[in-house]
Amino acid sequence: MRRLNRKKALNLVKELDAFPKVPESYVETTASGGTVSLLAFASMAVLALLEFLVYRDTWMNYEYEVDKDFTSKLRINIDITVAMRCQYVGADVLDLAETMVSASDGLKYEPVIFDLSPQQKIWQRTLHLIQSKLQEEHSLQDVLFKTAFMGLSTALPPREDSPLQPSDACRIHGHLYVNKVAGNFHITVGKAIPHPRGHAHLAALVSHDTYNFSHRIDHLSFGEIVPGIINPLDGTEKISRKHNQMFQYFITIVPTKLHTSQISADTHQYSVTEQERVIDHSAGSHGVSGIFMKYDISSLMVTVTEQHMPFWQFAIRLCGIVGGIFSTTGMLHGLVGFLVDIVCCRFKLGVYKPKDVSILDGHMNNHTSLVTDDNSKH
Repeated sequence: MRRLNRKKALNLVKELDAFPKVPESYVETTASGGTVSLLAFASMAVLALLEFLVYRDTWMNYEYEVDKDFTSKLRINIDITVAMRCQYVGADVLDLAETMVSASDGLKYEPVIFDLSPQQKIWQRTLHLIQSKLQEEHSLQDVLFKTAFMGLSTALPPREDSPLQPSDACRIHGHLYVNKVAGNFHITVGKAIPHPRGHAHLAALVSHDTYNFSHRIDHLSFGEIVPGIINPLDGTEKISRKHNQMFQYFITIVPTKLHTSQISADTHQYSVTEQERVIDHSAGSHGVSGIFMKYDISSLMVTVTEQHMPFWQFAIRLCGIVGGIFSTTGMLHGLVGFLVDIVCCRFKLGVYKPKDVSILDGHMNNHTSLVTDDNSKH
C-alpha cells in the first residue's frame, strides 16, 4: 500500500515537470543551430563580465537634513604662508558672538622662504590642474570620496634643498576650535590684543613699506581632516600688487558626514567666492590691509554614503541575462528558419512543371484518344 502511494506521488511529481527530457534520438542538430549557440554563449560571457564589473562598482548617495547640532565646536585647519616676517603679522578669529580666539590657542608661526622649491612647484601645478578639473567635472568629487585614505597626501611636501637666503615669510599652520556660528578668520599687521569692545592689532610699530600680503594657502579645511580630499582653496596663491591690499574670501560651510568603505568621518565641505582690492582712503576704498576669511555655516547637513549593489540583485540580473539570451536567440533562430523554409518552398514551386502521365493498360499508349471522328472509321 505504501509503495502504491509513493508511486502515485512520484507520478504526480513527474506530471508537474516543467523541464521534460527529450531523448537524443529525437533531437536533430544543425550547423546553423550550432552557430547560433556559439554566438549566444559568447554574448552571455561578455554581458556577464560587464554585469560583474557593474556589481563591483559603487556610487555615492547624498541625503540632506537640517543640522540640529548647535553645541559642538567647529575645527578650522589652517596652513597659510604670508610673505611677511612672523613678528609683523597676527592671526585670530572673531565670531558673531564677539568671541575672539587667538592664534596662540592652536596655531604655530614658522619662518620660511616664500618661493617654492622645484619639487614644491610641481606639487602646486598638479594641485592647480586637479582643481580646474574639479570645477569642470563635479562628479570627480565622488572619486575623491571613495578613494579617501588610499590616495597620496595632498599636503605640501617639504623642501628638498637647503637655501642659504634668510627667511622672508611666515607659515601659519595648525588648527583652532571656534563656536559653530559665523565668524571671521583674518591675518593682518601686528599681533592681536584683547579689547573690551572687540579686538585690535598692534600695528603702529610696523612700517607700511613692509606690508606684503602675498600669500599661499596650502591647506584650509573645516572639521575632521580627511586625507586625499582636496578643498577649494588648497594650492591658492595670491601676489600683492601694492603694500596696502586686502584679500577677502567669503566661505559657506556645509556640515558633511562621510561614510565609505575606507572611512567614516564628520567633516565639512565649503564653497568660496573671493575678491581683492587696494586700500586707498583718498579714493574711497576703506578697510584694513590683510587676509580676511569670512565664513558662514549652512543650516543643512549632507550625509554622503557609499552604496553597493546587493548580491541578490546581481544574481537576478545575471539570470535575466542568461535566460533572455537563450529565449531571444531561440526565437530568432526559429523565425529565420521559418522564413528560409518559406522562401525555399516558393522557389521550388515556381520551377516545378507537371510531366505527362503514362497509362499502363497492357500496351504502352500515351494519351490514346477516346473520341474519334467518322473519317477514321473508313
